[in-house]
Amino acid sequence: MKLGARILKTGIAIVLSLYLSQLLHSPSPVFAAIAAIFAIQPTIYRSYLTILEQIQGNVIGAVLAVLFVLLLGNHFIVIGLAAIIVIALHLKFKLESTIGLSLVTLISIMETTSNSFIQFAGIRFSTIMIGVFSAFIVNLVFMPPKYEKKLYAKIVNTTEELIKWIRLSIRHDYDHQLLKSDIKKLKDTIYSMEQFYKMYKEERDYFKKNHLEKARKLVIYRQMTITARKALDTLKRIHRYENELLQLPEHFKQAIQEQLDSIIYHHEQLMLRFIGKIPTPPPYPEETAGLDKEELFRYFLNYQREASEQGQNVYHTMHIIASIINYSEEVDHLDRLITSFHSYHDNEITIENDDF
Repeated sequence: MKLGARILKTGIAIVLSLYLSQLLHSPSPVFAAIAAIFAIQPTIYRSYLTILEQIQGNVIGAVLAVLFVLLLGNHFIVIGLAAIIVIALHLKFKLESTIGLSLVTLISIMETTSNSFIQFAGIRFSTIMIGVFSAFIVNLVFMPPKYEKKLYAKIVNTTEELIKWIRLSIRHDYDHQLLKSDIKKLKDTIYSMEQFYKMYKEERDYFKKNHLEKARKLVIYRQMTITARKALDTLKRIHRYENELLQLPEHFKQAIQEQLDSIIYHHEQLMLRFIGKIPTPPPYPEETAGLDKEELFRYFLNYQREASEQGQNVYHTMHIIASIINYSEEVDHLDRLITSFHSYHDNEITIENDDF
């Protein structure tokens, strides 16, 4: 088991909230710790948004708690009714993420009807906000997330795995059950890649130069993710319709193999060009030139004509060819984006690969 940064930051936030509560002589520091757990977020920007939402949500919870206790008392039925109204208001104001902590605020305030109830409510509310701000401080200072590194590592590893499987699949040299299992894993990995992309997009830069570079990187990372998804789609179709591929005429099978070999080689080169391992423009562009997409399509039309004469169905083959062409177009689009990126920035990009 590996401890991630968020796990460690949660522990630090709990310690900090308890320490600050004790320092400020709060009678119930445990509520600050609970608030810190709710408020820890994966990015600094989300943590900032969480503070704004938690302030609004907890004000709603605290105000309703005070009103209900003053007007109706703190019978458990009254507490339940107040909780329903708090949830309804949060849904109304689109503060769903703060419902849990707001209910904690509500219940913690409504547990007493002492003479100094207003003072007690203020102390409880302040204690909970100590936990929220503690979580923000920890997220800001301790181990700030570096989602670009995680995103890039995920893209590289996923792309390498996809290319390996496509290369083996088109030669029918693989274990069927293992590939079927890996296709499911690759689908989950691409979803994880998209989540890292969202996290990286939310990170804020404070210098204009960095902002422009990041904006261009975001476009490339998005295209890398789209291209990986198209590669996965191509792999799934090759695997699913393997029997149809085996029955194709030899010259058509060879054309498909050459086209895919060219596309995945081009894809590999682009990943290296992005980080400057290969210069932009490439020294030998003819190495990535495979069949023209129109030529591959003509192969398919000729095969379709021959198959129709023999009463054969080419529907599945059409799916394979369409997927290959789509994959090729996304790789070409990625090529244009990387070429454009290096026309604005240095041809050397350092992205350290940490152990995540």
